[in-house]
Amino acid sequence: MVKKGCDMGKLEDYFIFTLETFAHRKLRSLLTVLGIFIGIAAVVTLITLAQGFEAAINDQFAMMGENKVMVLPGSLTSAAGMTSIMTRELTDKDLDVVKSVPLIDKAAGMSTRMALVKIGDEVKNTFVTGLPTDWNILTMYSGVTLEKGRYFKSTDKYKVGVGWLYTQDTFVKKPVKVGDKIIVNGFTLEVIGIVSKIGNPSDDSQIYIPLDSAKEILNSTGGYMIILAQTKMGADTAKVAEQVKEALRKDKGEKTGEETFDVQTIDDLKRAYSSIIGLVEFVVIGIAAISLIVGGIGIMNSMYTSVLERTRDIGIMKAIGARNSDIVMIFLIEAGMFGLVGGALGVAGGLGLAKLVEFYAIQTGVTLLKVSFQPVLIIGALMFSFLIGVISGVVPAFKAASLNPVEALRYE
Repeated sequence: MVKKGCDMGKLEDYFIFTLETFAHRKLRSLLTVLGIFIGIAAVVTLITLAQGFEAAINDQFAMMGENKVMVLPGSLTSAAGMTSIMTRELTDKDLDVVKSVPLIDKAAGMSTRMALVKIGDEVKNTFVTGLPTDWNILTMYSGVTLEKGRYFKSTDKYKVGVGWLYTQDTFVKKPVKVGDKIIVNGFTLEVIGIVSKIGNPSDDSQIYIPLDSAKEILNSTGGYMIILAQTKMGADTAKVAEQVKEALRKDKGEKTGEETFDVQTIDDLKRAYSSIIGLVEFVVIGIAAISLIVGGIGIMNSMYTSVLERTRDIGIMKAIGARNSDIVMIFLIEAGMFGLVGGALGVAGGLGLAKLVEFYAIQTGVTLLKVSFQPVLIIGALMFSFLIGVISGVVPAFKAASLNPVEALRYE
C-alpha cells in the first residue's frame, strides 16, 4: 500500500514498493526466481570451467612453442578421420618425407598402445608409448620434464620411464623409484626415469619405452601414431606445415582434400580445441535458455498475480495522482528485480558449483580443469537476467496501467 503524498516519480519509491513485495511474499518470490537461477547457474558454471580449461590448454601449447608441426594418420576434424588415427599408422617412409622438407630441423615418430603393466602384485592396463632415443621428444610436451633419472640412450632396450602417478601410494601400493623393475606385457624393464606431473590421469599413468623396443614389447608393426617435427629457427610454421603436407601428398599420390593424413600446427590445435569448447558452450547455453524461458514465464505469471492482488492499491495510486507511466515503471522494476535476484543467486550458485567441480577434479588428479571468470561475465549475467525480468513484466505492467481507477477502488 502506497501512502498518500508519496512522490511516485521518485525511483526510490518504486524500489521500496518492490521490496515490500519480496518481504510479504517470500515463498512465491523464491519460486518465481527459480527458473532464472537454474539457467544462469548452468551458464556461469559451464563458461567459467570452459574458460579455465581453455586457458590451461593454451598455456601448455605456449610452453611447447610455436615451431612444432604434427603429422597424424587421419584428421582431427571428422569422425572418419578420428577413426583413422586410431586404426592406421604412419611409416618410416612418411618420416623420411617429413625430414626431407628443407625448413624442418628435426622430426621423430612415436607409437602408443594399451598394455598390461605389472608393479609388484598389481596390474594396470594403461598406455605405453615408444619414444625415439636420438631426440628427447618428451620436452616437446607442455611443461613435461624428468623429475628423476634420465632420458633414453641409443643403447637402451629394456628400460622404461614412468608417469608421475606411479610414485603415488594412492595409485599403486608400492610407489615406483628409479632402479625398480616393472613388467610390461611380460617383459621385465628397469625404471630409469620418472616423468613430472602433467595434470591428466591418463597422461600421468603412461609408461614410456624406447621406440626400438616397442615393436617387440607392444607387438606392433613398427609404425607411428604421430610424427612430431620442429621447424628451423625463424621459419613460418604455417608455411612449413603446408610444405610438409604437399610433400606427403606428392609421395602418396593423393589429391588435395583427399589426404589420408593430417598436418597440424600448434595454432591449428588451439583453434580445434576452441571450436570444440565453443560448440559445447553453445549446446549447454541452448539448454539453459529453455530454463530462462521457463523462468521468464514464471515471472510473467507472478506479475499477473501481483496485479490482481494490488488492484485496489493501483486504484489508490491513480486517485492520488500516479500516472500510467508510474504504474508501468513500478511493475517493470518489480519484474526486473525478480530477474536480477534470480541472476545474482544463479551467479553465486554457478561459481560455487564450478569450484566444487574444480575441487573434485583436482582430487582425481585432473589439474587442467580450473575455474576462470572475467568480471564481464558476472556483469553480463546480471544485466541479462534483469532484462529477462523486465521483458517478462511488460504485458502485466501495461495491464496494471490500463486499469480504471474507479473500478480498481471497488475491487475486493
